Amino acid sequence: MRLKITHRTEYRYDAPLRYALQRIRLFPQSGPTQKVLNWAIALEGAHEEVRFADQFGNDTRLLSTEGAAQHLVVEASGEVETYDRAGVVGPHKGFAPLWLFERETELTAAGEGVRALAAEVGEGDGIARLHRLMGMVHERVAYREGATDTGTTAEAALAQGSGVCQDHAHIFIATARRLGFPARYVSGYLMMNDRLDQAAGHAWAEVHVDGLGWVAFDVANDIAPEERYVRLATGRDYRDAMPVSGIRLGWAEEQLAVRITVEQ
Repeated sequence: MRLKITHRTEYRYDAPLRYALQRIRLFPQSGPTQKVLNWAIALEGAHEEVRFADQFGNDTRLLSTEGAAQHLVVEASGEVETYDRAGVVGPHKGFAPLWLFERETELTAAGEGVRALAAEVGEGDGIARLHRLMGMVHERVAYREGATDTGTTAEAALAQGSGVCQDHAHIFIATARRLGFPARYVSGYLMMNDRLDQAAGHAWAEVHVDGLGWVAFDVANDIAPEERYVRLATGRDYRDAMPVSGIRLGWAEEQLAVRITVEQ
């Protein structure tokens, strides 16, 4: 499938900024599940300082403001050809060792709820257990926008029984690690069947399974990612793979608007 994507992030401030620095991971990379045909970044009120591959192999760029900016725009757009591999991404690559994805983070620490969930998964081969886990998390944690924020932990989202795709991924990752699997977070895009415009990207999880390598699980939709999905970045949790983050100096109030379109 050939997908066309536009991701526009726009900031407005009520007073000039003294300084702002943005870190973006908005460049998808070609791999087993996708081929980037063309991709570009358009900037208003900022310029690129440096680009590098981070410790997880993500294309990462730092942007700084130009002058006393009050209006910043970062727009990523391009076309990606995607392939349905039933969720199988393949062998582990990159700077980060595989054991790093077995470690807990602040957002994926296993508490009483995650430990109890892991105990319920039961025995069986790796793929069967992981699909069982995906169904369990999907059933117990309702998708509800605004129920959580970017700092909500897996344990907290599981306890309240609601969240968004980020929370589904964190709960799944935390439990998979508890079961002994290396697991990682994926940020990216999903072409929706019922809408063109979106206010946020998508997130899912990947688990390393012997004999297959990394295998993807979209817990929010209870399916294996297929050709409607485009991978942007990976990491131990949301903080490692977040598409846009930054800091600013000054007392200006910020208004943020995000618009994403994904179409065939």
